[in-house]
Order: sequence, then C-alpha cells, then structure tokens
Amino acid sequence: MIYLDNNATTRLSLEVQEKMVEVLTLRLANPSSQHHMGRMARHLLDSALDSLAKSLGLCSGSASEDQLLLTSGGTEANNLAIFGLPQRPGCVIVSAIEHPSLLSAAEQWQSRGREVRLLPVDQNGIVDLNRLEEWIAAHRSHPEDAKQRIELVSLMVANNETGILQPIHEVVRLCREANIRVHTDAVQAIGKVPLSFRDLQVDAMTIAAHKIHGPVGIGCLVLRHGVTIHPQLWGGFQQYGLRPGTEPVALAVGFAKAAELATNLQSERSRTMQALRNRFETKLLECSPIVKILGADVERIPNTSSVVFEGKDRQSLQMAFDLGGLACSTGSACASGSSQPSHVLMAMGLPEKWVQGGLRFSNSFETTEEEVDVAIEVIREVLRTKSPGTLKR
Repeated sequence: MIYLDNNATTRLSLEVQEKMVEVLTLRLANPSSQHHMGRMARHLLDSALDSLAKSLGLCSGSASEDQLLLTSGGTEANNLAIFGLPQRPGCVIVSAIEHPSLLSAAEQWQSRGREVRLLPVDQNGIVDLNRLEEWIAAHRSHPEDAKQRIELVSLMVANNETGILQPIHEVVRLCREANIRVHTDAVQAIGKVPLSFRDLQVDAMTIAAHKIHGPVGIGCLVLRHGVTIHPQLWGGFQQYGLRPGTEPVALAVGFAKAAELATNLQSERSRTMQALRNRFETKLLECSPIVKILGADVERIPNTSSVVFEGKDRQSLQMAFDLGGLACSTGSACASGSSQPSHVLMAMGLPEKWVQGGLRFSNSFETTEEEVDVAIEVIREVLRTKSPGTLKR
C-alpha cells in the first residue's frame, strides 16, 4: 500500500518507538505518587516536558515562563482553547476553514448563547484580513458592548486539507493592538515549516504528536505566560489544575522525542517532502486535463497536494485508488467518514464540480520517489477507466 495520507496520521518512527518501549518496560508508577517509583516517573515526565518546551520554542526557566498542558490530542486542545480562553461575554472568531474539532467546538459555544463569527477566505483559501480589521475596529469602538467585543480569534497556521499557510503574524499584530487573544492550531505546521511558539507571539497553540511520527493519544495546548484559562475537566491537581488527570509518561516521552526530531530535522525533511510533492504534482498534471492543483501559487506546507479531479466523484475515486493500493483522503480524517463535501473547498467558493472531485494527498519524509511513481500509475490507470468516479448528471 502506498500511503499518502500523512496529514491524517503519520507512522510512529522507530526512534520514538524505542524511547517509549524503554519507558514502558520500567513499569512505572503514577508520577503524582510520593514514593520512589512515583518519583522516577515524575523525573521522566519532567524531562520530557522540558524537552518538549524547548522543541516548541517556549520561554522557560524564568519569571515569564510559558505553560504547556498535555492533552489527549489536538481535538481536546482545540476544545480547551475555545471554551477556556474567553474570559467574559463576547465574540469568538474562527476561520471558515478550521479543523472540524475547532469548528464543532465553536458551534457548541454558539449553542450556549455566545456569538461566533466565521472569518471568510478567498479562492486561495487565505483569510480575509480586511473583514477581520473591520470587526476589530468595531471592537475597539465599543469595548463594553458584548456584541462587538472580541474575546478570541482562532486561526490555524496551515490548513489540514490544502496545506495553505495563513497570515498568522499579521493576525497576531492586528489582535495584539486591540488586546484580543489569539489561538492557533499548529498541528499541520510543526515539522514542515519553522515553528516557534515565542516567534508566533500567539496566546495559545495546539500541537498533536501523531502528526509528527509520534504516538496517537497525546497532544498539548501551550499558553503564553500570564494567559489564564478556565479548566474544562475537574478532579485533580495535575497540570496546575487546568487539565487534571494522571499524565501518560510513556506517551509524553514519545511526544518529546518526536518533537525533538521534527524540529531539529525540519529543514532536511521539508526539502525531501517538497521534492516529492513537486514530483507527484508534475506527473499528476500530465495524467489528464481534468486534474487541478489547489494553492499551487501561494505558500503552503511542503507535503500536501489538494487535488481536484474535475467532473469526478471524490468518494468513488478514493475507493478506486484504495483498491489499486493507494491511500489518500477526501479531506480531514475527522470528517472523511461523512458523505458531505469538504467545508474547506466550499468556503473557498470553488465550483461544485471541483468540490465534488477534491482529494488530498499528503506525503512524509519517509515516502520514496518509487512510491510516488507507483501512485501516479495507479491514478493514471483509474482515470483511464471511464466509469469509476464519474459524476452522474
């Protein structure tokens, strides 16, 4: 099977696996326990957190230390940001192309009587900064009006379906001038573009381990020094009482190792992934005139190809590719079980026949040129067959 669905999840790296096995074989106790075995677990956990903080670019070891809260993954971290960061009644702004975990959390926030605004995007999938400036101007003009006041803006660094990079630095600048908190979902960006929490200057950032060849089941929400958050879970004192529950030491160690490798080898891995992506897209465009690459003219992460097969049905194509030994996706893995078309491509205002024929291919540094070439042959063969994937008129 040729695996081109790395934006959904990456395979656990051997280096990470070895680190986790070392910890698991120790059969550690609860890291909150006071006895020797508990202290051993705490030492490993603290070392992993220190390493993770360094890899993610947190300010640590000073009076202005940032906080890192371990979560069960990116979904929990995004939910914690949406429900925990707003401090008083006001509006939450999220882009129309955010991950389903964030958009669904925003919908729940709205169902509780809070206002949520969707920041639109253009045909390249880049957010409308002019609209955001208008909303921020109203916020500054009416600071005590809960209907105009903005409590939080959440914008991903890179889109999980298209790979397109967002103007996060400009958004932060606009919000900082108006004293508005900014959260970013950086799940797809880490390990693919240079990423530092302090350089982004956001108030909160979401990361997930399984997107960088780490284990499934762990992620984190990073908080800038001085940023307060309302906990969404109760029952323990762990992690400042903001995200209670026994910390998973082996997962944390694996997460830390994956983040260390992702950041230290980012430049090298990105060159590999971009070369593979370019090879894939060049050959793919030669297959058929119905093939279109979205975001080809704007900045995007190096491993992602958002491809339109005009006039084809995405689900039928995906199944045909799968039967041919090629794994890809119809969009976010959290929504790909649905028959609904991509909310990202719809938000971009693309023609319906483009949206219906959209698929995502995402490589990793482990992907080989030979695998890319085989993937092209699978696609070429499926496209030669008139019936698979053809939309009914």
